[in-house]
Amino acid sequence: MAQAQSVSTYGTPGLLEIPTAEMFEDGTLVFTAAGFRDTARGTMTFQMLPWVHGSFRYAYIKGFDGANNDRYDRSFDLHFRLREESKHGPAIVMGLRDFGGTGVYAAEYFVATKTFHDRFKLTGGIGWGRMAGRGAFSNPLGVLSSRFDDREDANAGGVSETGQLDFGNWFQGDAALFGGASWQYNDHLTFLAEYSPDLYTAERDNIGFDVRSPINVGVQYRFKNGSQLTTSYLYGTTLGLTYSYFIDPRKAVTPGGQGAAPPPLQPRSQTASAAKRAPGDIRDRMQAALDQEGLRLVYLSESGDTVRVGVENNRYGQAAQALGRTARVLANEQPSQTEHFDIALMSRGVPLSAVRVNRDDLYELEHDPDNAWRSFARAEVSDTIPLIEGGILTDAYPHFSYRFGPYLNFSFFDPDDPLRYELGAALGLDYTLSPGFTLSTGLRLPILSTLDDSTRQSDSTLPRVRSDWPIYARESNLRIEHLTAEYMWRPGENLYARTTLGYLETMFGGLSTELLWYPADSRLALGVEANYVAQRDFDVLFGFQDYSVATGHASAYYDLPGEYHAQVDVGRYLAGDYGATFSLDREFTNGFKVGAFFTLTNVSSEEFGEGSFDKGIRLEIPVSWLTGRPSRNKITQTIRPVLRDGGARLHVRNRLYSVTREARAQNLSRGWGRFWR
Repeated sequence: MAQAQSVSTYGTPGLLEIPTAEMFEDGTLVFTAAGFRDTARGTMTFQMLPWVHGSFRYAYIKGFDGANNDRYDRSFDLHFRLREESKHGPAIVMGLRDFGGTGVYAAEYFVATKTFHDRFKLTGGIGWGRMAGRGAFSNPLGVLSSRFDDREDANAGGVSETGQLDFGNWFQGDAALFGGASWQYNDHLTFLAEYSPDLYTAERDNIGFDVRSPINVGVQYRFKNGSQLTTSYLYGTTLGLTYSYFIDPRKAVTPGGQGAAPPPLQPRSQTASAAKRAPGDIRDRMQAALDQEGLRLVYLSESGDTVRVGVENNRYGQAAQALGRTARVLANEQPSQTEHFDIALMSRGVPLSAVRVNRDDLYELEHDPDNAWRSFARAEVSDTIPLIEGGILTDAYPHFSYRFGPYLNFSFFDPDDPLRYELGAALGLDYTLSPGFTLSTGLRLPILSTLDDSTRQSDSTLPRVRSDWPIYARESNLRIEHLTAEYMWRPGENLYARTTLGYLETMFGGLSTELLWYPADSRLALGVEANYVAQRDFDVLFGFQDYSVATGHASAYYDLPGEYHAQVDVGRYLAGDYGATFSLDREFTNGFKVGAFFTLTNVSSEEFGEGSFDKGIRLEIPVSWLTGRPSRNKITQTIRPVLRDGGARLHVRNRLYSVTREARAQNLSRGWGRFWR
């Protein structure tokens, strides 16, 4: 497979400005910053599959909309490999650039790349749209249909059009050829040259950008960490600079193994003395050992040669690692006649699933090089309803826990300030009175913030359920982020239920209910959620505004083969609109997640405003990925072109699926290698 050696100013595999038919390594995230005369581009590209990658781009063009009006442009790309490179043939790719933005960079292309002697690559292709500039000719696809002959104006910049998918223009109008070459001099230095037909017509007309030559040249330096810096001379008039940083989600920033090692398995001969201990002593020793591993024992019972325990995982990002630590503790503390360990994963006293581990398997497979898949094949994952019948420890509840630390929020793409932030202190308190019943609150105090500097007024014609966020930032100080009473329970086998009452999130409070069907060994889960909420006062304390609404969704979740899972939610949103949200996430075995979503409702693009419909990209980064130490904390960030009112949902949505998914057989199998760590 042709692997990308260089990244273009558009943040995709390419030479300098033109694309190539190369791909990044599967799963790679690439962040690119590029700048040249009056233009800056920032791009995030994700290699979603070995044969397709997608990009989100944010660009700045000085004075594009008038002397004092700069353009901040958002766009999306898709890049599909049609043919892998072979010994005698090139890789071939089809690309869609700016297919879901304003159309400023809109182009489509087919491109081929061939590698010679490992270090020399030739690229050639045909492009439409923006790429059909110098040397343009009549569209060869016109022989198929006359509709390919002409290309309509994309109405770039029209608010009502921003974000719409312009299917009608794809591969239409005139076309032009492009090409180039790269030569890798050594492992660090690569020379690049290309022919680009882009005439920068809009930039020429609006900011006087001068294109004197179609020839661009550059040199790229690759650093030891894999990042790349490219300097270029573009279009005979301007110097350019491009920097790309590559992230492999599978490889942690800090190597793992800095946390405490798991307790070594003691020989069974040494556990024989456990039979002489009183049951209370065995429980106390086991409880202390689990506490040391960051696990809380809440359930314990015995039957014949089987011991059943329920634990809450407070430390490990992977449930399999919590199971492995628990199994080792049981093997070391239980009498030698105990042959089977039934371990229930629990959340706030509610059982999620159970895994049976045979004691003999622990000793047999401890040093087996293939112990990950062998031990999972022998383990039994099941529902916990038949397992948990009484046995909750009397001293497990009530239980109090707290969280305190800094928080950092970002707001993107405000034309007055494209990156706003808020830094402050957060306190979370949870008091679980009995299994499933929890009182919870979260407080936040902003310390440094530019969110409250925003003066932009919402132009929404819908109820302002989200677009008034600048007012919330300005008029609040110490905030009650949430203050709730919540009850979670198991109404039956494979069923989970939740009822939450109170201040649910920053902007809404009320009643939220949810029911989920999710068998332990199923890829499919089905849920339903119903809410009645009122909008909170701007000071985010105890008052409410006049607006209230009933919302609800039916949801389907499916674990696709590999690392992907899909979700569809259909129902009524906070602004009273009806529609559906479609989501696709790729979650790596270490918990690093990259996903995208879009929502379509009965709100027209004109009513919705800028962006036309809700869509975005989300990242979820485990803290353990950054530090190399066990942690359940995660850094989450949603990047959406604009925060509007159409398609808005409560932040407490899909809670049950998030809680239960880590304990499902499909998820456990992906992370089972952690069982032995």
